[in-house]
Amino acid sequence: MANLIDLTPDVDLKKFAEEHKNSAIVLNFWAEWANACAQMNDVFAELAKKYTTLKFIKIEAEKFPDISESFEIAAVPAFIILKNGKISDRVDGANAPELTNTVAKYAKAATGSAIKNTSDLPKPARKTDLNTYLKELINSSSVMAFIKGTPSQPRCGFSRKIVEILNDHKVKFGSFDILTDEEVRQGLKEYSKWPTYPQVYINGELIGGLDVVKEMIENGEFQTMVSNITNGEN
Repeated sequence: MANLIDLTPDVDLKKFAEEHKNSAIVLNFWAEWANACAQMNDVFAELAKKYTTLKFIKIEAEKFPDISESFEIAAVPAFIILKNGKISDRVDGANAPELTNTVAKYAKAATGSAIKNTSDLPKPARKTDLNTYLKELINSSSVMAFIKGTPSQPRCGFSRKIVEILNDHKVKFGSFDILTDEEVRQGLKEYSKWPTYPQVYINGELIGGLDVVKEMIENGEFQTMVSNITNGEN
């Protein structure tokens, strides 16, 4: 993406900020060893894809200690919003909703209206009421998996394993990439009272995540539920 770059020694951040002073610039300070950064890097990439009027820069904090110190980065992940070359906002920690809302605010200011991107959303179309939309998503397939990535390109090990299990049992299933919609990602956790992903639903009811599905397979319960669905569709 043209508006997302990784900072390298060849890039003069101060000069870049000056050249793009009319655009908000979002800085992502991260570290390879910090687990929380991996998830937030995914969120950061999705925001860059969605808000093309802004500039996004990933900065590996320990490789650029002077820059990190200048922005008072005490821990990663940390996010700085630059406007007119100066710090305008910041989000500390792995707080995806806050980062999403903050970036959206600057994108709205840049365009005069909120930018919407629903190209990745499956049918049904988004509803005004989030819970209604979540319910319709859950019921859009007899077996529904909310995962990170897609069945052909899972973006975490747990999601990859769920896809493998469903394919191994020849289960026809629908899926939703929760990395494409932060509102769905956070809202579904509250809606189903289940804090992690992947999440698997059968006939509109939450089954659980990977561990629960594996346990159900061991006792034969999963196979029975899937068989009932298959028979019902014949």
